Amino acid sequence: MNIFGFGQSAEIDIVLNDAETRKKAEHKSEDGKKDRFFLFYDGETVSGKVSVTLKYPGKRLEHNGIRIEFIGQIELYYDRGNHHEFVSLEKDLARPGELTQSQTFDFEFTHVEKPYESYTGQNVKLRYFLRATIGRRLSDISKELDLVIHTLSTYPELNSSLKMEVGIEDCLHIEFEYNKSKYHLKDVIVGKIYFSLVRVKIRHMEIDIVKRESSGTGPNVFHENDTIAKYEIMDGAPVRGESIPIRLFLAGYEMTPTMKDVNKKFSVRFYLNLVLIDEEERRYFKQQEIILWRKGDIIGKSMSHQAAIASQRFSDTSNIKSAVKPEIC
Repeated sequence: MNIFGFGQSAEIDIVLNDAETRKKAEHKSEDGKKDRFFLFYDGETVSGKVSVTLKYPGKRLEHNGIRIEFIGQIELYYDRGNHHEFVSLEKDLARPGELTQSQTFDFEFTHVEKPYESYTGQNVKLRYFLRATIGRRLSDISKELDLVIHTLSTYPELNSSLKMEVGIEDCLHIEFEYNKSKYHLKDVIVGKIYFSLVRVKIRHMEIDIVKRESSGTGPNVFHENDTIAKYEIMDGAPVRGESIPIRLFLAGYEMTPTMKDVNKKFSVRFYLNLVLIDEEERRYFKQQEIILWRKGDIIGKSMSHQAAIASQRFSDTSNIKSAVKPEIC
């Protein structure tokens, strides 16, 4: 509608130069729906074209300038009016004047720094997008194109195993060990549970992967726990001296890398939570943080090969050593 000269008299379209060949990645929106967006990494150049199409050919479009922006911002849901921008780049495509016909403008943001991974959580959202704007006297005309950013890491050189104990004095003593403390998102968690004392009738045992999102600052800090995966270790009563192997494949679950104090606005951490339930429905917990990271396609060995190596390391159940003193849960 364009009554009395008001309304949008032009349409904007943003097209990337490598749109036909660039890989796309799934990303979840606030409402839980998934969509596919063009995938970029830190340091990559973002270039393309902005097309301005006049809705009424032959009619002039006066403007106060045409520009394109590359923006990275964090939005805290409790404070939706404020967008915290950590990347803000701008290029002028046309000086103030008028358009008499549809026109296309080239743009390029060279080697753009993209320090954080795209993320949509329960209380916070981190997004990157391109925004093209035609400045108008009364109301601007703009169009946005969302991009997904993945952050890659190298394989940690120091990646020690996790060895801990959990117990109730004179009732229960369990030693558990995981093959390492840092895992990439398509890795395999390999470990074992060893029962050295069992005087409590255990009915069920499982390992959960829990995501903990912390967002906000000052008095407005929110913590959300979300159980990403449940892995049943055993269903039935163990006996003293019994050892149970663990092998949990991470590739089947939707997870992001660990994010610590992102722009001083939020953090995302992951924990392995060992849960025991006895016949009287009492629950015993032991939680341990793990680091998750995203590996590039070129880096590393196949997941199956990693699993074989890890399994071989933990095949001898007689060499479990505890690095943590027993504690009551």
